Amino acid sequence: MQKHKKKLFFPTHDLPDLWHYLKHAADSGKKIVMYGMGNGADKILAVCEKKGIDISDFFASDGFVRGHSFHGKVVLSYSDVKAKYGTDGMIILLSFATSRPEVLQNIERIAAECELYAPDVPVFGDTLFDGDFYRKKLKKIEDARSLLNDNISKKVFDSIIDFKLTGRIDILRDAENDTDQALLQILGCEGFARAADLGAYNGDSVKKLLSLAPNVTDVIAFEPDSRNFRKLCEYAKSVEKAHIHTVNAGAWSEAGMLEFDDSGNRNANLAQNTSSILQNGAKKMKTRETVVDTLDRVATELGLFDLDYVKYDVEGSEKEAILGSASIIQRRAPALLVSLYHRSEDIFELPLMLAKMQPRYKFYLRRAAGIPAWDINLYAIAEFDN
Repeated sequence: MQKHKKKLFFPTHDLPDLWHYLKHAADSGKKIVMYGMGNGADKILAVCEKKGIDISDFFASDGFVRGHSFHGKVVLSYSDVKAKYGTDGMIILLSFATSRPEVLQNIERIAAECELYAPDVPVFGDTLFDGDFYRKKLKKIEDARSLLNDNISKKVFDSIIDFKLTGRIDILRDAENDTDQALLQILGCEGFARAADLGAYNGDSVKKLLSLAPNVTDVIAFEPDSRNFRKLCEYAKSVEKAHIHTVNAGAWSEAGMLEFDDSGNRNANLAQNTSSILQNGAKKMKTRETVVDTLDRVATELGLFDLDYVKYDVEGSEKEAILGSASIIQRRAPALLVSLYHRSEDIFELPLMLAKMQPRYKFYLRRAAGIPAWDINLYAIAEFDN
């Protein structure tokens, strides 16, 4: 992997996070330009405006510029911004997510020529993981780190925290793992018989589980979005080796009805999870009421309370979904996979909550390849006395 050639300045006492550094650099004459458009760029731009950081231009990769504009500025190409500001006269802020190898290679090529950062903004919620937040939550961060059971997990944790404060992609990419191997080696998924997938989308994660865990006979699959649920049901009908119990509901801490983002994409989520502060000028979300339910209740009704494994990837509702399966966790201690990247506080709050809920758990942390710090998985496996 290519490293940054530019000198990097983090962390220091005077410049505790990327946002302070960008403000200092902009005030000193550096031009701040953003690479990419869309929702991620909206969020980063909104934080920059709050922090008093001026954005000079937006650009897209060479070959992808079509004369369109973004926030009142014509979108340039990378070649254009290099010619306009020079490689030493600008700082680039990456504002989109990717795990595609060819795109990651292009980002690293640009980072080798120019100073480039990927600012960390929350997928859901309004809490920004900046220097002030880090100092206020340091004790909890340290407590969560102490729960991790191997050095790989601690390296991943440290890299994520450092990345959140600095935006440095070299730090982030230095801690990538094979998450399929984690399911096999950490959780021992070959022995699973009954599982639950909370946030099953169109069935892709159930399909992955079944490919790695050939002994699974039953899967409870929650999916709140109606279009994704139809695809999930179609997939479930095609599966012969296991019974997929499809549930058209969001996983929550209690049964009821909540407003839901009706976008139909993979990141569709309960409307209350959406950021109200960081989304700058975002279009009003189209919502509808949707059913929410608890895994405890559904599993009991289906006669599948003795679950071996539960996956939580519920777009910012992980805390509530865990609370809705507290009885299963406390009484059965199934193996868990929990997404820790949707909210700024998830990386420490969720491990601490689970450790209190089930003291037998040992915790491991892995992160799939990509930018920014998404696809962070917490694995919990119970240790029982012989």
